[in-house]
Amino acid sequence: MSASEKSEFAFEGIYPFAPLKICALESIAPFAEHVNAYLTEFRSFGTDSEYDEANDPDQKRLNSHSYLVQNSCPRFGSGEGKGIILESVRGSDLYIMVDVINYSMTYTICGHENHTSPDDHYRDLKRIIAAASGAARRINVVMPFLYEGRQHRRTKRESLDCALMLQELTDMGVASIITFDAHDPRMVNAIPLHTFDNYTPPYQFMKAIFNRDRSLVIDKDHLLVISPDEGAMARATYFASNLGVNIGMFYKRRDYTTVVNGKNPVVAHEFLGQDVTDKTMIVVDDMIASGESILDTARALKERGAGKVIICCTFGLFTEGFAKFDEFYKNGYFDYIVTTNLNYRDPSIFDHEWYIEADMTKFTAAIINTMNHDQPTSNILEPTERIQRLVNRYNAEIKEEFEQGVLDIDFKENN
Repeated sequence: MSASEKSEFAFEGIYPFAPLKICALESIAPFAEHVNAYLTEFRSFGTDSEYDEANDPDQKRLNSHSYLVQNSCPRFGSGEGKGIILESVRGSDLYIMVDVINYSMTYTICGHENHTSPDDHYRDLKRIIAAASGAARRINVVMPFLYEGRQHRRTKRESLDCALMLQELTDMGVASIITFDAHDPRMVNAIPLHTFDNYTPPYQFMKAIFNRDRSLVIDKDHLLVISPDEGAMARATYFASNLGVNIGMFYKRRDYTTVVNGKNPVVAHEFLGQDVTDKTMIVVDDMIASGESILDTARALKERGAGKVIICCTFGLFTEGFAKFDEFYKNGYFDYIVTTNLNYRDPSIFDHEWYIEADMTKFTAAIINTMNHDQPTSNILEPTERIQRLVNRYNAEIKEEFEQGVLDIDFKENN
């Protein structure tokens, strides 16, 4: 990490709200270890700093070689469980991390093996909160995929699970809830008097794309950002405005008389936007579940004459496996897919050449470090300046590579 990158997220001379502790549940432990590594870098100031341990007796208490707290959620043979924090968190600013959609974990109930469900993960989270209550000075929850976030509104007599979850956590004493790309960020209305921060990864998406693809020409004549449905328009608009290009949108025509796998099936995708012929498409959405909708969008774009199709989704759930994605990739309907590492994915996904990972560990560490120092998070919530620096650097590098004859694109004509 360069000195400039480190200084962007380091707060020399500013004391934290309280000693930082991270309690990462097993479901998110590998991700949390990388977050912890970045935190130790952010806070490992040099010997000339006023935070130097030799001159500041509080340095040893506030900064550490590791901020991770050992914890466990064991279960009895009946399937009942409990939460245990194995280290002291008294007086700390505690961040509890959980991945509620990590389906790889199992437990035994009466001799039968069960895969841990989102409900099980959420219950383990509450157990750890209960174990820390009365000891930690402040309790915060980092939940990348918002539990029950897809059940965000009531259209008939049905439960509002996400709203109930948010209210339950705040009633238990949670001060802040940190999530990423919530399916509907208006869920904050369920807890209007509490902190609910929803972060999005456009910067990490662009960084991953630019590292993979050196043939992109970023202008209105060659690039278009696509929203696969009306719900993703805000994401697509922000993405497009930072790239300085236009947007297009698909309208999903559904059969509301039928329910399949808990949702109304899509009958057709209607496109609203300009001509896509030979242009690069960047499709932006919050998640890939079965992939049916996003793949239909990619195919529809290709059938309309689009050139390259790039798919960016924050959460890659791939609930029905990778076979259909392999088929669509082989048929040329999309070029590659970018998802983040915020949630568990089957390790075999890295065997597919169409997959790219956008790393969110440094971003998450920056969020935690900023909040622990009680500093403004506006620069992190809206990283427009960092995105513009990234785009300008990419354009400069592409121009230089073109002039050197490395790239076979008509850069001057395109720009």
